[in-house]
Amino acid sequence: MRAIRVHEPGGPEQLRLENIDIPKPGPGQVLVKVAAAGVNFIDIYHRTGLYPLPRPFTPGGEGAGTVEGVGPNVDAVKPGDRVTWVGPPSSYAEYAVVPVNVVLPVPAAVDLRLAAAAMLQGMTAHYLTHSTFPLKSGDTCLVHAAAGGTGRLLVQMAKMLGARVIGTTSTREKANEARGVGADEMILYTEQEFDAEARRLTEGRGVDVVYDSVGKSTWEKSLNSIRPRGMMVTFGNASGAVEPFAPLVLNQKGSLFLTRPKLQDYVSTPDELKWRAGDVLNWLASGKLKMKIDREYPLEQAGQAHDDLAARKTSGKLLLVP
Repeated sequence: MRAIRVHEPGGPEQLRLENIDIPKPGPGQVLVKVAAAGVNFIDIYHRTGLYPLPRPFTPGGEGAGTVEGVGPNVDAVKPGDRVTWVGPPSSYAEYAVVPVNVVLPVPAAVDLRLAAAAMLQGMTAHYLTHSTFPLKSGDTCLVHAAAGGTGRLLVQMAKMLGARVIGTTSTREKANEARGVGADEMILYTEQEFDAEARRLTEGRGVDVVYDSVGKSTWEKSLNSIRPRGMMVTFGNASGAVEPFAPLVLNQKGSLFLTRPKLQDYVSTPDELKWRAGDVLNWLASGKLKMKIDREYPLEQAGQAHDDLAARKTSGKLLLVP
């Protein structure tokens, strides 16, 4: 089968298309013919070595496809089932072996490519809005990259919960896209100081929570945007990792709360995983949640997909399609 392999950390050129044997599922595993794999920033962090993995490896912890075979003592799924997952990297390939405990059924009304696009970012948006800082009616949140893959899902889920959404983005076109999925106010960070605008839009109070996937370049102004005893949620490093800082800063800016969450800790039990994934897939099936697949690439263009994502030239989800 064809698969993308990473032998050394580095740039997109390290994403090499190779022919390797189709893997065999072991105990507690299933073999899936991959219909599509999601492209995410964590894949870039694995490729560069920011989040190191044993090498060589096949990137891609998100995908969807059809079960081809199952390992010993696996009876939760069977060949022919349509499934999706977020789990250990392996999805940038024609076939992937996936632990059965992360495999989820895809409703008949949901296309497999849409399922592949939705899982990681959908469950991320779910835990951020429902658990990390559980939004409620009357809350105001600031969502960075509001027209991006995770951002537009955050906007929609925040509105489901009755919150007011202030978004940031780089262009008027992207701002219109974010408004189209429910953002109440949009700030063009290329033209305005977003912390000053967030304060103005909240009559000087500040927002209750910032959901920040950008990292280094937005860090200080994000803190400046938050009301006293509000929360800073930094969950991504699109512009680079946040530099070390003194905790006293949180005191000086209003006794702020800070968290750096990750999805794995919010789907740590089968019930949590089923709750979050079930909500996302059911909302997709009913049309309550809108996904945008921005671009699809063949496996051999995995490097281009990483380049496009890192350059923040896209709005919506990127997929690799074997």
